[in-house]
Amino acid sequence: MTLTGIALYDRTAREAASVVIAGYSTSFGLASRLLGPRVRPHVQSIYALVRVADEIVDGPAAAAGLTPDETRSVLDELEAETAAAVARGFSANLVVHAFARTARECGIGDDLIAPFFLSMRTDLDVADHDDASHDAYVYGSAEVVGLMCLQAFLNAGSSRPAPADARLVDGARSLGRAFQDVNFLRDLHDDADVLGRDYLGLRDGSHTRDEVLDQIDADLDAAAAVIPSLPADCRRAVTVAHDLFAELAARLRRPHEGRVRVPDPVKAAIAARAMIGRPPRRARSAERRSA
Repeated sequence: MTLTGIALYDRTAREAASVVIAGYSTSFGLASRLLGPRVRPHVQSIYALVRVADEIVDGPAAAAGLTPDETRSVLDELEAETAAAVARGFSANLVVHAFARTARECGIGDDLIAPFFLSMRTDLDVADHDDASHDAYVYGSAEVVGLMCLQAFLNAGSSRPAPADARLVDGARSLGRAFQDVNFLRDLHDDADVLGRDYLGLRDGSHTRDEVLDQIDADLDAAAAVIPSLPADCRRAVTVAHDLFAELAARLRRPHEGRVRVPDPVKAAIAARAMIGRPPRRARSAERRSA
């Protein structure tokens, strides 16, 4: 059947979102391909909006010649367009449109969207974080993204989206927090030398790498405990994402040069393990295997 009108526009917007995740993340791109068709386009739409906002504050806008004030205006405009699109169900921006359709179907509201944009705005103002500002930043930049995905896992295809139970909420927040802190460690030198940021309190000695990695392991293990309670068409994908970051965390404990990555053969083994229904790895077990 040939699509026309809003159906064609919706499909084109979803395809635009899928291009963003394919272009920016091999890890999340791999995991998203293992999601069931009910959920996959929604997670890709969430990722695409999040990535575009993150890129605005992380360099491309400045590289295009925008001043800090102009960069802030672009981010403000994206937030305003997102809010308007969620309210009316349409945007001329394909990535925003895809996200808005997901938000309306899956029950993603301003209680999650506003903290995300607040954290993105923080990157324009705050360079050095203490524990309180780190936690607030990570909640908005990562934990709420996990909660958005959880809403999609539970509500995609539903006519009446419902909130998640507390245990799943805690697991989604823990996983998002672990992902973000792993990426902070992976990007430590670029954040410090290029962007002038210290998210983890390592520059002033407030924390050590081992302390940060111990917290990451605890968050990964907390998330692993609830992944089996997710809908069946989501478990394999979330297990892959979890295990990829458990592997990254383990490799970050070892001496290394440059940005830590998971080699393609190891990624393939992690995906194969999830495909046959194995549960998520415990972070400490991943560390021992990689030592």
